[in-house]
Amino acid sequence: MSNPLEDRVISYIRLNQDLIINHWMEKVVVSIHDPYKEEVKSNGFSMLYLILSCLNNQTNEDEIKLLAFKVASERLEANVNIGDFVYNVSLGRSEILNTLPQTGLSIEELHPMMNKINFYFDKFLHLAVQRYTELKDKRLEEQSFFIEQTHKDRLTILGQMSSSFVHEFRNPLTSVIGFIKLLREKYGTIEYLDIIDSELDQLKYRISQFLLTSRKESKEKEKEYIHIPNLCEETLDFIYPILVSTDVTIESDIVDDSYLYGYRDEFRQVLINILINSLDALSESHQSIKKIYIASHIEQDRVIITISNNGPMIPSHSIHSIFEPFYSTKKLGTGIGLYICRKIIEEHNGTLHCESNQNWTHFRMMIPIRNVTN
Repeated sequence: MSNPLEDRVISYIRLNQDLIINHWMEKVVVSIHDPYKEEVKSNGFSMLYLILSCLNNQTNEDEIKLLAFKVASERLEANVNIGDFVYNVSLGRSEILNTLPQTGLSIEELHPMMNKINFYFDKFLHLAVQRYTELKDKRLEEQSFFIEQTHKDRLTILGQMSSSFVHEFRNPLTSVIGFIKLLREKYGTIEYLDIIDSELDQLKYRISQFLLTSRKESKEKEKEYIHIPNLCEETLDFIYPILVSTDVTIESDIVDDSYLYGYRDEFRQVLINILINSLDALSESHQSIKKIYIASHIEQDRVIITISNNGPMIPSHSIHSIFEPFYSTKKLGTGIGLYICRKIIEEHNGTLHCESNQNWTHFRMMIPIRNVTN
C-alpha cells in the first residue's frame, strides 16, 4: 500500500530531477583530465533513480552494490583521491535533502524519508569505498610483485653476466698475479712491484664483488672459524692503499676473543664495502677531523660490529633504500655494494642496519658468535 507522503516526495523529486542533478554537478570536484568525467552526471542520475526506488520500497540492494562497484572502478581508473569521491557523493545527498522542504511537508513528516535517504547513501558510500580500497590494494600488490620480480630478473641477469665475465677476466688476471710472484722470487724487491700487486688485489676484490651476486663463489669454498680482530686487521691492510690518499683517521676497539663461523671472504667483503662507502662519504665532508670508528662488543650469543663515520648525514628518505639492489647516490655507483653486504650478513643468520644523524652514521651488524672451543 502506497504512502501518500512518500508519493508526494517521489513526484516532486522526479519533476525536479534535472534541476537537482544540475545543481549537484555545478559543485562536484572533477578534473578535466578525468577519463570518466562524462560518466559522473550519468552516475548521478543512476543514484537519484535508486533513491526514488528506495523511497518507493522497490530497491534491491544488489542494484546499489552494482552501481557502487561501477563507480569505485571508475574512480580507481581515474586515480582520484577517495576524499574527493566521498565529498561529491555527500554533495548529492545534501542537494536531495535540501529540496525536500519545498514539497510543503513539515520536518516531522519528512523525517522518516530523510532517514531512509541517509541510510541508502551511507550504504552506497560504504560499498563504494570498500570496493575502491580492495581494488587499490590489489593494484598495489600487483605493482609490488612486478617491482620485486623486476629486481629478481635484473639480479639473475647480473649474476649470469658477472659470472661469465668474471671467469673470463680472472684467467688472465691470475696469470699476471702469478708472474708478479715469479718476478719477486727471481729479482727480489723491484720498484713499484708492491703498488702493482696492491692494485691487482683491488681489481680482484671488485671482480669478486660482482661474482657474489650469483653466489657461485661461496659454494666452491668451505666455512671456517674466523677470528674477528684478525679479520678487521686484514681488511684495514687491504684498504690501506686507498686510505693513505685521504685525511681520514681510523680507530678501532675490537673484542679480542671473538669468532664468527662462515665464509671468510664474504665477511671480509662486507667490512671492505662499508669502509669504502664510509671513505667515499667522508670525501664529501667539510669536517676538519674526519674519522671512522670500528667497534665490537658481545651481547649474549651475538657479536655486534659497528662501523661509524662522521661524514654527511644520510637523508631519512634514503636510509631504507640504501640496501636495495641498484640504488646508489653516487654518479658511477653500481648500487649493489650494500645490497650484497646485507645479503651476506642475513645468510649468516645476522642483521645489518644503518642509523644516521647530523654527527655520525652507524652501520651495525649483529651476527651469531662462535667459540672455537665449542
